[in-house]
Amino acid sequence: MYLNCHSYFSWKYGCMSPEEVLQEAHSRNIKQLALTDINSTSGILDFHRLAGRYGIKPVAGIDFRNGIEQKFVGLAQNSEGFRELNDYLSYHLHNDKRFGNKVPVFKSAWCVVPWKWFIQWPQKNRTQLLNDKRKRIWIGVAPDDVRNLRLSPIADYMHLCVMLAPCTFRHKADYNTHRLLRSIDNNTLLSKLPASEQAQPGHLLVHPYELIKIYSEYPVIIDNSHALLETCSIDFEFGKNKNKKTFTGNLYEDELLLRKLCAENLNYRYPQQNDTIMERYDKEIRTITDLGYAAYFLLNWDIVQYAQRKNYFYVGRGSGANSVVAYLLRITDVDPVDLDLYFERFINPYRTSPPDFDLDFSWKERDDVIDYIFRTHGHSHVAQLATYSTFQSSAVLRELGKVFGLPKAEIDDLVDNRKHPATPDHISKLIFSYGKRMIDFPNHLSIHAGGILISEKPMHYYTATSIPPKGFPLTHFSMLEAEDVGLYKFDILSQRGLGKVKDAVDIIQQNQHVTVDVHDVSSFKKDERIRANLQRARLIGCFYVESPAMRMLLSKLRASTYLDLVAASSIIRPGVAQSGMMREYILRFHHPERRQYAHPLMKELMAETYGVMVYQEDVIKVAHHFAGLELDEADMLRRGMSGKYRGRAEFDKVEKQFFVNCKARGYDDALTKEVWRQIESFAGYAFSKGHSASYAVESYQCMFLKTYYPLEYMVSCINNFGGFYTTEFYVHEARMCGATIHAPCVNFSKYYTIIKDKDIYIGFMHVAELEHNVAHTLIEEQEKGIYISLQDFATRNSISLEQMIRLIRIGAFRFTGRSKQQLLWDVHFIFGKKKKTEARSELFPVQPAKYNLPPLIQNRIDDAWDQMELLGFVLCSPFDLLKTYNDTVINEISRAIDLPMHLGKVISIRGYMVTRKPTRTKHGEAMSFGTFLDSDGDWIDTTHFPQVLATYPFTGRGCYMITGLVVEEFGFYSIDVTIMKRLEYIERFNTEYDKECGKLDEMMQAE
Repeated sequence: MYLNCHSYFSWKYGCMSPEEVLQEAHSRNIKQLALTDINSTSGILDFHRLAGRYGIKPVAGIDFRNGIEQKFVGLAQNSEGFRELNDYLSYHLHNDKRFGNKVPVFKSAWCVVPWKWFIQWPQKNRTQLLNDKRKRIWIGVAPDDVRNLRLSPIADYMHLCVMLAPCTFRHKADYNTHRLLRSIDNNTLLSKLPASEQAQPGHLLVHPYELIKIYSEYPVIIDNSHALLETCSIDFEFGKNKNKKTFTGNLYEDELLLRKLCAENLNYRYPQQNDTIMERYDKEIRTITDLGYAAYFLLNWDIVQYAQRKNYFYVGRGSGANSVVAYLLRITDVDPVDLDLYFERFINPYRTSPPDFDLDFSWKERDDVIDYIFRTHGHSHVAQLATYSTFQSSAVLRELGKVFGLPKAEIDDLVDNRKHPATPDHISKLIFSYGKRMIDFPNHLSIHAGGILISEKPMHYYTATSIPPKGFPLTHFSMLEAEDVGLYKFDILSQRGLGKVKDAVDIIQQNQHVTVDVHDVSSFKKDERIRANLQRARLIGCFYVESPAMRMLLSKLRASTYLDLVAASSIIRPGVAQSGMMREYILRFHHPERRQYAHPLMKELMAETYGVMVYQEDVIKVAHHFAGLELDEADMLRRGMSGKYRGRAEFDKVEKQFFVNCKARGYDDALTKEVWRQIESFAGYAFSKGHSASYAVESYQCMFLKTYYPLEYMVSCINNFGGFYTTEFYVHEARMCGATIHAPCVNFSKYYTIIKDKDIYIGFMHVAELEHNVAHTLIEEQEKGIYISLQDFATRNSISLEQMIRLIRIGAFRFTGRSKQQLLWDVHFIFGKKKKTEARSELFPVQPAKYNLPPLIQNRIDDAWDQMELLGFVLCSPFDLLKTYNDTVINEISRAIDLPMHLGKVISIRGYMVTRKPTRTKHGEAMSFGTFLDSDGDWIDTTHFPQVLATYPFTGRGCYMITGLVVEEFGFYSIDVTIMKRLEYIERFNTEYDKECGKLDEMMQAE
C-alpha cells in the first residue's frame, strides 16, 4: 500500500533517515513499503540493508519529479527493473533534462502515474493504456482524489488504480521542518514560500488501518496496491564482492599474469633474495589468489603502468604498502620486509572485502588518470564515489536566520554567541529547536576525495548517477553504502607534493642541465647531508614534515633516520597527540626508565615504539594477541575506530567481544580498560605503518631536492602553491637559500616563476587581477624579441589602461630606467583618451614622446605597499617597513639563534608572524601556538596561554614585539609569551597612485 515514501535523501524535502522510515513503519505494523525518494537513490541501499531488522519487506523506487511537480513513481520489480529506473533517471540528470509528459514503459519496473495528471491525458493516450497488454503503468489515486472518484470516469480504469499516498512526515514538527527546508532550497523567506513548493500537511506515514479506511469504498484499489508491492523484490547480496572480477577476462589467466609480473620484478626489488622474502611472497600470492583479489591488484597495476608510460609521478600508500606483491608490482615503493610491516593489516584470510590502495598523483595529472580508468573500463562500469554534504550547526543557524528574515548582524550574533537581545525570543527558540533537528540532514551530494568504483555489472544496478562539473559519473551513495553492497573503491587522490617533485626535476634540468633520479630513495636514506637537515629540521617545503608542529617533534625526537620519520608521521596525528601518547612517546625515547608496559605481551608486540601504540597495526596486534580476537574481528575493531562503523551492530559486537575475551583470560578490569582507552584514543586517526612509510618516502624525495637543489625546489614549491605555508614564505626560504628575488618583469618573467642561475623572477600568475590572456600574450610577444620601451610594449600588445597600470606598479617596466611615477605619466600620454591599445606591427620602432616632467620622488615604502597589494607580500624585509619606536622593552634581543643563551630568562624579540595554531586546554580554554620569523629569517616558536592570549591576542599579519620566558624541552627552544603587541608600519610616503592618475586624466581632458 505504501508506494511513495520519502526519506531525507529527497534533498531538502524529506525529514526522516531511511532507518527512521523503517522505525516508524515498524511502530505502525507496516509489513512492506517502497522508498521512492525524489530523483535520488541515495537511501535505497541502507533502506534494504536495514529492513530485515524491522521485519519489513523493502521495495526500491524513484519519485520522478520536475522540481516538486510529480510526474510518476517508478517501482523496481527486480534488479533489472532498478537498473532501468536508474538508466532513465541518470539520462535526465546527466543531460539536465526535464521529465516529459510521456511515461516510459519498462520491462521490469512499474510506473505509477498520479490520477490528477492521468485525467489530463488526451483520450487517445488513455485508451491506449487500456489496450496495452503489457500493463506496466498504473494509475495512482491520492487520498484527496478519493472523494472525487464518483464524479470521474474511473470505472473503465479501476483495475489499473493503486493507492498513491505520499508518506513524507511523522508529525507536525516534520512538516514544519519540511517547510523550512523548502524555504532554504528556494532561497526565500518562510512567509513567502508558495504552496506549490511544499508538500501537503496530510502526507503522513499513517497506520494501515487509517489508510485502508480512506480507500475502503474501493477495495480493488487496495488489492491492486498489495499485489503491486508483492511483485517487487530485490536482493542486493550485501557483502558479496561486486568489483570487476577479472582483469584478463579469466581468473586463471589473472593468477598467471600476477605471478609473471611479480617474477619479472623480483630481481629489481630484491637483488639479494632470501628465505624470509620468498616465504612472505609465497604466503601473499596464495592469500591473494585464494580470496580472489588478483584482479584488484592487476587493476591497480594497470593504473600505475599508465602513469609510468605518461611519466607521471605517483605514490602508492595506505595499507597497500604492507604487501610484498604490491611492492613487486611497483604499486608502492615501500619494502614491507625491511620495515617488518604487518601483512594482516592489509589482507588476512578472514577478510571479506578487497584490500585498499591509495594512489596519489599530481594535482595536474590526476584527472587524466581518472579519465584513463573511465576510458579503459567504460562509463557504465565506472563511477566516482559520492559523499553527503550535511547541515551542521553554524550553517543551519545561518540558513534558518535568513529564512526567518533576520538581518546579517543578528544572524552573526546567533551563530557566534547563540543569542541576540534584538531577536524576539520565540524566533530564537524556533531557530535553535529546528536547527537541532536538521543537524546531519544531507544537503547535497559532494565528490569523495578520490574514490573510484569499477564494477563487474553496470553501475546502474546499484545506483543512479549524476554528472558533476568535471564530467565523470557520480554515484548517489557514499563509501559506507558502497562497502555494504560489496563495491570497494580505488582511491585516486591528488596532492601538490608530487607536482613539486616532478616540476623540480624539470627545473633542475633546465637551470643546471642535470638529470636527477628522485626514485633512488635507498641512497637518500643513507645520505649524511640529508640526515643533517633532518636532524636540524631544515625542511621548509618538504612534504608532510615542514609544519611547525612536525619541526618541533622531529627536533625533540632528534630524528635522523627513515624509521624516525616513519614513527613521527604517525604519532603527530590528532588521536595520538590528544591522548597524551605523543608526549609519552617522546618521554620514553629520552628516558628508558619510563618504558613501562601494561602487560608483558605489550613489550613483545611494541618494543619498537617503547610500548606506545603508534600505528594502526598496533591495534590489530593487541586485539589479536592480547585480547584473542580473530584477525577479521581485530581488523573490524581497527576500522570501527575511524568512526565509519561506530554505532553499527558489527562494531558493537566486536567491542563487547574484546572485553569478554579479556575477562576470560583473567585480566584485571583496570588493565583491560586502560588498554581499551589507548586503542580508542587514537586508532581512528593514526596511520598504518605502511601509510606512514609511504609518506616518509615522498618526504625523503623532497628532502633530497631541498638539500642539493634548494633554489630549483623552492621555485617548484612557489609554482605549485603546495605546502603548509603561503607563497610568501617559500619566496623567503628561496632567499635564505641564496637566491636573488626579482619582481615580475615583462622582459624576463614568465607566467610561472622561473629561475636563471640564482636569479628568481616572480611569475605573472602571482600578480593580483592581472588577466590570464594579458600575461600569456605579453609572454608570446616577449619571445619574439625583448621590449625596448613602454611605448614598444603598448604597441605590440592589446591591453587596457588598468592592466598596464598594474604592470607598472609591480615594477615590470623597471628595465626602462624610469621611475613608476614617470611611467604613470608616460602611460597616460600613450593611451590618450583611449582605454585600451590595439596590437599592431610597426615598420620602425616607435619612439616615445619627449616632454619635461617636474622632479618625481620614488620611495621604497611605496614599492613595498604596491607589492603587498599586488603580490600579497613584500620582497624586502618586513622589518624595514616598521616605524621607529621608543617603547621600553625587557632585555631585547634580535636573533632567535641567541635564545639558548637566555634560557630561563624573560626577553623581548621582534618577530614577523608566519602562522598560529589555535587549540584548547583540557579545561576548554582557548590558547595558541605561534610561529614567527626574526630579522635574520630564522624561526621563533611561541606559546600563548589562555590568560595571555585573552589580554594580548593576535591582531592580524605583521610584525610583533614578543616578550616572554625562554623555555626548552628536549633541545627545542620556544617562548612562553607574557606580552605581545603588533608594531606599526610606515605609511605610504607619496600620494596614492590613483590620485596621480586622476590628475593625469584631468590634464588629458583639458587638452
